Amino acid sequence: MPISYAVNDYPARDDLVGLYESVEWIAYTKDPERLTRAVAASLTVATARDEAGALVGLARVVGDGLTIAYLQDVLVRPDHQRKGIARELCRLAFEPSADVRQKVLMTDDEPEQRAFYESIGFTEVRDLPFPIRVFARFE
Repeated sequence: MPISYAVNDYPARDDLVGLYESVEWIAYTKDPERLTRAVAASLTVATARDEAGALVGLARVVGDGLTIAYLQDVLVRPDHQRKGIARELCRLAFEPSADVRQKVLMTDDEPEQRAFYESIGFTEVRDLPFPIRVFARFE
């Protein structure tokens, strides 16, 4: 099934809720309006859609776009994972911030996530006193 990608394609509220719920990020879906506003306020939003136009993935970057770009969310529906979609979404989301020196993200403490983020150029920062991972890429 072909996937199409777009930058600054702002999904509708119901599409966002469906995507976030598909990966069990229910803390975000408790307030759908807030989630919709948060995505709309992002510096960059990259989306992936299937051939029917259904939202299957999203990555968004927040920050000032000059000195810091923070990868806030990377989501891909479970039935579309491990197909390179997240990698392409991250590339597209960071493209407008290519000259930004500091690129950061914070994520859960899961080995698969560490391997993925390291594979796209991030390095783990290990000096936090609680079980969470922080990655930074300076260019």
